[in-house]
This record gives sequence, C-alpha cells and structure tokens, in this order.
Amino acid sequence: MRKACKALIITSLTATLLFTLLIIAVYFGAFGPLPGEEELKSYKGATASLVMSGEGEIIGRFFSENRTNVNYRQFPSSLVDALIATEDIRFYEHSGIDIRSLLRVAVKSVILNDRGSGGGSTISQQLAKNIYGRERHGWLTVPVNKIRESLLAYRMERTYNKEEILTLYLNTVSFGENVYGIEAASRRFYNKSVEHLTTDESSVLVGMLAANTFYNPRLHPERAKSRRNVVIRQMEKYNYIQSAEADSLCRLPMALNYVNIESVNPAGYFLVRVRREAEEILQSLQTDTGKSPNLDEDGLVIHTTLNLSLQDHAISSFHDHLPAMQERLREQYGSRAGERLLLQILQREMQRQNLTGRSGDTVFMRIFDWDGSYNKSVTVRDSLMQALTLLHAGLAAMDPSTGAIKMWIGGIDYHTQPYDQVLARRQLASAFKPVLYAAALEQGIGPCHYLDNDSVIVENYNNWTPVNYNREFGGQYSLAGALSLSMNVPTFNLFLDVGFNSVEQMWYDMGFTFPLSNTPALALGTAEANILETAAAYSAFANGGYRVMPYSIESIVAPGGEVIYKRDTSDNRTRILSERSAMLMNSMLQKAVDQGTGAAARSVYGVNLPLAGKTGTSQNHADAWFAAYNPSVVIVSRAGASSRAIHFNYGTHGSGTALALPLVALTMRAAQQGNDLGNQLAADFPELPRELERLLECPGYREKGIIDRLRDYFRRDVITFVEEDEDPRPGLRSFFRRRFGR
Repeated sequence: MRKACKALIITSLTATLLFTLLIIAVYFGAFGPLPGEEELKSYKGATASLVMSGEGEIIGRFFSENRTNVNYRQFPSSLVDALIATEDIRFYEHSGIDIRSLLRVAVKSVILNDRGSGGGSTISQQLAKNIYGRERHGWLTVPVNKIRESLLAYRMERTYNKEEILTLYLNTVSFGENVYGIEAASRRFYNKSVEHLTTDESSVLVGMLAANTFYNPRLHPERAKSRRNVVIRQMEKYNYIQSAEADSLCRLPMALNYVNIESVNPAGYFLVRVRREAEEILQSLQTDTGKSPNLDEDGLVIHTTLNLSLQDHAISSFHDHLPAMQERLREQYGSRAGERLLLQILQREMQRQNLTGRSGDTVFMRIFDWDGSYNKSVTVRDSLMQALTLLHAGLAAMDPSTGAIKMWIGGIDYHTQPYDQVLARRQLASAFKPVLYAAALEQGIGPCHYLDNDSVIVENYNNWTPVNYNREFGGQYSLAGALSLSMNVPTFNLFLDVGFNSVEQMWYDMGFTFPLSNTPALALGTAEANILETAAAYSAFANGGYRVMPYSIESIVAPGGEVIYKRDTSDNRTRILSERSAMLMNSMLQKAVDQGTGAAARSVYGVNLPLAGKTGTSQNHADAWFAAYNPSVVIVSRAGASSRAIHFNYGTHGSGTALALPLVALTMRAAQQGNDLGNQLAADFPELPRELERLLECPGYREKGIIDRLRDYFRRDVITFVEEDEDPRPGLRSFFRRRFGR
C-alpha cells in the first residue's frame, strides 16, 4: 500500500512537473510564438464587403471569409444570455481561464483520452481558437493547444473588457456554410440583422456553436430544434427567462427564412461587374500605409446603382416568357428534320472541341431547367446537345442621363450558365439601323427624304440583293417610314447616300468598339455589339445627343463610415449628336413603337409609358434584339442560342418582336404598375418645336411619280459596290455609284 501511494505521488509530481514544463515551453514560444498584448489590440479580422442596391438592400458580399462585424449594442440581450448560459456561465467571474473546466479537460481529455468529453473552454479561450486557429503537434496537440488558448485568453482578458470579448467572439465564430460571425449567420438563416433576432432564433444560432453542421437548422431541423430547446432550458436554469416563457419557446416550431445570396442571387452577373469596377477604383486609392483597401477583407460598403425592384421585374419576365420559347425550340429540333440538322451541328461542334472520341464518356453535371435545375450523370454527347439547344438571353437597363446601370440580367442562371450575355458580342441586325439614320440626320438628310424600295443587285458581291422582311418591293419610303417599319431596301439605299465614313464615325462616337467592315450587308446590321454598348449608344438619343459611360458604383464607404470614394457627378458627357438630330430620331423611333415593328409592346403587353425603340432580327433568326428607351431609362434585350446555327425557323418565334421584345415589355409593364418605380420611368420626351414637327409631316410611303419613274428608266438595277470610301462628298459619290455602278 505504501509503495502504491509512493508511486502515485511520484507519478502525480512527475505529471505536474511535465505539465508545468509544457506550459513554460508554450509560453516562451517553443510551439510557435504567442501574440502579445499589442498584437491583440491591433487584431482586425477579415470582414466581408457588402454590396448594396440603390434602395439600400444587400445584394452581395465579397469576402475571403463571409463575415460582417457588428458592435455590442446591436446584440439583443437574449443572444448574450443564451450564449453565456450555454457556453460559459462563469464568464463574468473568471479572467479567461475557468480552473474547474481546465481540470476536467486535463483529466478526461488528456489522462483518459476521452475526445468526446467536450472542451469546456471559456468564451475567451474559444475566441483565441477562432482568431488564431489550432496547429498539430503530434500526441501533444490537445494539451499544447489548450495551454496556448488559455494563455491567450488570459492576455485577451487583460487587453479587452468583457463586452469587447463577447463582440469579438460573436463576430468571429463559425456557423458552417462558409459563414462567420453572428450577423452573417442571422442574415443567412433568418434574413434579418442580428439586432432583430427573437429569443428562439438566438437560441437556434447559439445551439449551432456546439457543432455547426450537425445542428444546422436547414439541413437537420429536428436536431436543431432539440438543441435550441437545450439552450432555452439553460437560460431557464440560470434565471435568464421564466419557466412559463421557456415552456412556450420550446413548443415553437422550427421556422427559418433562409437566404443564401451567394447561391441564389438576383444580381449574380451584376456583382461580377461591380467587383471589376470596385477593384479598379480601389487600386487608385491608397491608405496611409501606401496600400489600397482590400475588397475581400476590409469590410467596405459598396453602394451601387442597381434598382432591385426593376431587377426583380426583369427576372420575372424571363420566367414568364422564356420557358415557353425554350419548349418551342426543343420541339423544332425534336422533329425528324430538326433532329437530322441538330446531329450535323453536334458532330461539327464535337470536332471543333476535339470531343469526338469522348462522346460516350459520362460526366456529372448541374443541368439547367426552368422547372428546377438538377444534378445528373450524362454522356458528353448528350450534355453538348442539351447545351446547343438551350435558349439564352440578356437584359440590361441604364439611366441615359448619367450612365447609371439600373438593371443587369446576364443570363438565364448565373450558376449553371455563368457566361454573361450582356457582354456577349452578336450581330445587331436592324438594331444597328439607328446608327446609320443618325449619321444621315447629321448630314442634313431629313425625315421626309424619300428612299427607293426597288430591288437592287450588287454584282461584285455574288449578286447579293437586300430583301425586306415582307419581301415586297416598289414605291418609296420616307426616312421616318423606313426606320419605323425597319425596311431593308430603303436602308441600303440610304447607306449608299450617307457613305461608310460617316457611318463608321457615328458608330465609334456612340461607344461601339467592334470594327466595321465596309460591305453592302453592313446597312442591314452585320455589325457586332453587346447589350451594354447598345444601351449606352441609344442613351445618346434619349438624353439629347450626349455619349455617357455606363457605371455601377455610386460610393464606397469604409467600416468607420468614411466615404473613401464618391462618383463625380459633374457633367462629363460628350456631345456626339446635335439636339435636333436626337429629337428627330426620338420621334421616328417612337413611331416604331407606336405603329411599327415594336407596336406589340403596346398592343399585346399594354406598356403605356413613353417609349421609343427598335427591334432587330439577325439572319436566319439567330439573334433577336429589342432596344427601348425614354428620357429616364434605356433597356435592351437580346435572345438566341449560343451557336448561330441553332435558331428558330420562322419569325413568328425567332424575330425581335417575338423573342426579345417581350422581355422588355413584361419588365416595363410590371414596373409601370408600381407607383414609385412607374413614376421614375415615366419621363416623357421633350416636345418638338414646330419647325421640327413640320419636318415629319409626310406619309411614310408613297408611289413613285413621273419624274422618279423617268429616272428609273436610265438607272441600272445592277450596281457595283465600291468598298474604298475616300471621297469626302459621300452624297455625290454615292449618287454616281448607284446610277452607274462606279
């Protein structure tokens, strides 16, 4: 017995000595340096930057860790009570180390090697773990980390007061799902700020701290409810709430308002634009240390131009219109003839992507579907076929007076189709024509200038001939009539009159970037552009002739409230059109909406806002466009498959009127029904002066008179298109070119 006692004493003393030596070793940095009090004071955790809509709603976060810091005053008392009752009831009594818990850890975790016994750490110790993490040290991992956290907890208690420790803890603790801090968790699981949490909601979130995935209320609601009730009973036990309240809270069902804006975000494509613009802005800013603010870590607040209500209406327009059009396209390529054509296109595409030998390989992928996207194992061949027949669309809106981007829908689904259709460059088709007509107005050609509608053959371009959509020839159309009805033959004749140089200059002045080719088909819209460029270009008509640059960020605010960037609101617009030309163009394009190719916006969809616009349908209906505007908004849509080889066979489904216009019209119809948004978008066009009104007082179409018929007698119907455009008198040059082929 004496020997046993002696052995026990020696063992205990040895263990105590070794443990003391281990504490000393950890203290002096044998297992890595310990942060001092000065370093603790300067601690600043990575904080997510918030992206706000124009209305002040959070639409996104940029982060290395998804965390939003809040202060102690924002914590509801029930949250603090639940945390202390559950995690550290002696929090206000100890100095960072709870000796009773420490002894329990030493006995159970170290001596008995019971890993499931729980850590028993104080909140201060857990905070040390949250901030500095844990390292592996072999079989000494547990004791070294516990000692390290205890020493750090003691230093933290000397550095911070209790409220500051609670604030740091609740701002750094992990809730799983890449969510850090109570504010981000509150936003994720309850779609509200932490200050508005109820007692049962606070109890759910505190309960998650024991095991954030195991007690995740979205994944495991019953477990989360059970754990919530444990937290509530702890609050009852320590007299934070009365028994009757605890009983009532425990009976509440598990209710969430789960919002994950990182996975389901109405502005996913827009956020990519905001990030790019924000990084450019921040690179131009430097702090006192010579470093630029960090978008992912510095907790900035980025106020954007996006109108979330308009964005939501646009998303609804996609869901209202595109599923039916998608079904029609799939039906077309599901027919016998359509399937044969699709297989030919598929074979060419697989050869282009060097996938021919892998057609039978299986891939696991997320497949987009309007009824709900899903995961599925499919062959490479089938996945490519599905992708080829998928109908894409983009839609964007901006304020024409400032360039502020008000809405941005870059595609049908950001996560499965991340390529941004707003930035995709495609043939403009007839949406290009206003560029040509604007150049004509700038040359002094008036809206009542008549253009021939006779068939013309261009012999040096394989006898190419422009053809109207209705395939009719004859007579003459006024400039205004030809534009509103999108007539191709008169437009081609106008191109010959105006000349390539003038059109090219107008093209670049309006902000387009893709080079133009001086070919006959340019007049009908073979030029390529994206939706954003087109919206910016049409803004010049809406704002009286000025070019504006699109932008998405109004201001950037630092965590302390300092505005570190504010957009310059001074007028830096560039005039590219005379006010006269802009007003005449507005009148002609209003006619296109009221009586021409865009009339369905009014007659079918009931849009009654002031509106001008232009449709566009590229060759074989590969791309459909609609650009609409008034002085308060420009909104542009484009739709089509990713490959130009996949398209609707007929204009009844594939034209700009049928495919692209409804996206704009449905969005604006919904917008006009809201008082605030409707009023914002209802700005009317300036009234035309009488002298300009008179310039429009002519019929859009007329039969040819005797003089015109006599002139046609001497004119050749076959012309030679001259690509070189060096003559500074395009009108005279094109007159002879049209009449005599040179």
